[in-house]
Amino acid sequence: MPNAVLVVDMIRGFCEEGYPLFAGVAARRIIPRVRELLEEEIAKGSKVIFICDNHEPDDREFEVFPQHCIKGTEEAEIIPELSDIEGVTVPKQRYSGFFDTDLEQILAELVPEKIVVCGVCTDICVMHTVADARNRDYQVSLPSDCVATFSEEGQRFALDHIENILGAQVLPAKSTC
Repeated sequence: MPNAVLVVDMIRGFCEEGYPLFAGVAARRIIPRVRELLEEEIAKGSKVIFICDNHEPDDREFEVFPQHCIKGTEEAEIIPELSDIEGVTVPKQRYSGFFDTDLEQILAELVPEKIVVCGVCTDICVMHTVADARNRDYQVSLPSDCVATFSEEGQRFALDHIENILGAQVLPAKSTC
C-alpha cells in the first residue's frame, strides 16, 4: 500500500508576498524541502493530494481572517514551484482538509499505509487536518522541515500538540549532510 501525501495550502495566498495571509519567510524556506519530499514519495508509489483553500467571497471565515484565496483567483493556485507535481487537488473552505470535501472518499479508495502531511499553516490548517486524520485512525507522519506557520511560537505549539496530543509522528528535520 502506498502512502498518501497531503500537501496543505501550498498556494500563492500563503506562500507568496503581497497576499494578506502570507506566512512569511518560513513558508518560502520549506518549498525546496516539500518538493524533495514529494519527489521521494512519488518514487515510492505514494499519491499526492493538494488540499487548497478555496473560498467564496462572502465566506464566514472572513469574520476571523481577512478575505483570502477566493475561488478562481491567482491567490488560490498551487505555487509555481510545485504546480508541475502530479496530484489530485481538493478545494477546502475550512481549516481541515476533511471538512465538507472529497478527501475521505479519496483516501478510502487509496487505502494508504500512512498519511504524510506537509504544508502551511502548521498551527491552523495542518493541525486540524492531522487531527481529523488521526480521528479516522490513520497513521500520520509530519516532517518538521516541511511545515511552517506565521510565528515560531505557533510552530512549536503545533508540533508539540500534533505529536503529544494527536499522536502523529513528527519527524526531525532532514540532515543536509
